[in-house]
Amino acid sequence: MIETGQLEVRAGLVDHLARLWRYGLVLSGRRDIAEDLVQATCVRALERAPQFAVGSRLDRWLFSILRSIWLNELRSRRIRQGEGVVEAEAALIFEGAKEIETNILARQVLRHVQMLPQAQRETLFLTYVEGLTYRDAAVMLDVPIGTVMSRLAAARETLSKLNSAPENATTAESEG
Repeated sequence: MIETGQLEVRAGLVDHLARLWRYGLVLSGRRDIAEDLVQATCVRALERAPQFAVGSRLDRWLFSILRSIWLNELRSRRIRQGEGVVEAEAALIFEGAKEIETNILARQVLRHVQMLPQAQRETLFLTYVEGLTYRDAAVMLDVPIGTVMSRLAAARETLSKLNSAPENATTAESEG
């Protein structure tokens, strides 16, 4: 007999695949690893579906599973040594003439975001891309809400400096 939690996980899993993949890409920086993370998350979610608290947020539970798998992968990778990570900008290639300008802007944004420390990058993704509240992000990351706010403030400050640096260089070149 299938329990209610299992039914809810099975029914809702498909709706969250794209979001899980984006989160996997933010964490890993590689499409193939993001796909592996999503697959492992689905397997683990189905295996542990009876542990899902009915009525709670399935997306938060799935993100937590994916993050746990990623952290375990990082630990084992450190032990194995030598496996690098490709930047997300290299993995995200769009085709078509219409999308060239969007592609350039997306690459610039991704390059700047990838420069952020892992904790800031992950917090930024969860709050701004996935729309989690500060409280939800804090629960998922297992940190105080003030830490989420601090990480976001630091990320915003760093990104604003990176964003203004090319303009300052261009202005200095045109004046000189």
